[in-house]
Amino acid sequence: MKFFLDTADINEIKELASSGLVDGVTTNPSLVMKSGRKFLDVVKEICEIVPGPISAEVISTDHKTMLAEGRKLANLAKNVVVKVPLTPDGLRTCKALSDEGTRVNVTLCFSPAQALLAAKSGATYISPFVGRLDDIGTDGMQLIADIIQIYRSYDTIRTEVLVASVRHPIHVIQAAKMGADVATMPPNVLKMMFNHPLTDKGLAAFLADWAKTGQTIL
Repeated sequence: MKFFLDTADINEIKELASSGLVDGVTTNPSLVMKSGRKFLDVVKEICEIVPGPISAEVISTDHKTMLAEGRKLANLAKNVVVKVPLTPDGLRTCKALSDEGTRVNVTLCFSPAQALLAAKSGATYISPFVGRLDDIGTDGMQLIADIIQIYRSYDTIRTEVLVASVRHPIHVIQAAKMGADVATMPPNVLKMMFNHPLTDKGLAAFLADWAKTGQTIL
């Protein structure tokens, strides 16, 4: 499974990218707004830090303007993936950009039917939002299972399942067990995956025993 960071925080991206755990980054207008910086500048800088796919989202809702925005974003860097909403105009834009060789991430997916439409439109990635479904009392992970089942039934579907709106490590583990291609998560969720009380306890014991030896390695 590939790990993407869902953030526009340059410092967080630099810190975690240096670990080798980050395969890509997803952004959206809300995340860029929090950075307080110009959208295009943020996207360019992220593309320089992480060589993997960087999703940058169009802002308009009509096909003509989305297409123009998508082309401009795609020209920012070779690793830009244009992000479009799962609407009729969004999928029309997805089809046009995909036909031009641009990778597209279709976002705001909340049903298997929507995911099937995105695949038929040539999406490189489909982004189902599990956390937002959980918030309204629906099993978000069931959506992931349904999409994976549908996609695997057809050899012609190349769209990757990018699990989004991830709230905690359990979402990541469940998605990995199902065989999802990517999980995009806030930096704090990736950091939570390191944590286990037995790891902390074991390390403390090792260090205490080592201190008793009076030795050093350097």
